[in-house]
Amino acid sequence: MAELRRQQLDRRSVIAGRLGGWTFTLVLLLVAGGGVVATLIGTGAPLVSWIGTGAIVLVIIGLLAAASHFGPAVRYRSTWVRLDDDGLEYEHGWLWRHHVSVPRSRIQHTDVTQGPYERRFGLATLVVYTAGTENASIAIEGLSHETALAVRDALLARGGAVSEAPAGGGDAI
Repeated sequence: MAELRRQQLDRRSVIAGRLGGWTFTLVLLLVAGGGVVATLIGTGAPLVSWIGTGAIVLVIIGLLAAASHFGPAVRYRSTWVRLDDDGLEYEHGWLWRHHVSVPRSRIQHTDVTQGPYERRFGLATLVVYTAGTENASIAIEGLSHETALAVRDALLARGGAVSEAPAGGGDAI
């Protein structure tokens, strides 16, 4: 099997990640902001409470908006995946780096999923399920749909990793 070189996420994952983050921030602003305004009106809060609460909300929403904008770009630059005859390697994280190596023999099955933003931008999430109980699945978000399908197909075509039936046929027991 040909080795898949160390590959970054698809560049379109930055735009899709930003849109997802901004959508979350907007929904949070509407829900939490509505609750705060209703509470301030309901309690007849003085002007100073309105100003203080508004400042706190602006800081929180500003931080969320900044994380929504810069987070996907950082994730794009700090994540890579590689597939070879031995298995799958996946590295991610900026402050805390995680390097995950999954031998082919431990891979149980895979899924390729797409959310609405992923579908819009031709992206997918590859989920690899492994034998074991703790951390038994690895979700790799931000791959192009074609790459996710190719990696899935390569993982399922185990090649030499699948044991042959014993010589002489019959049961192995």
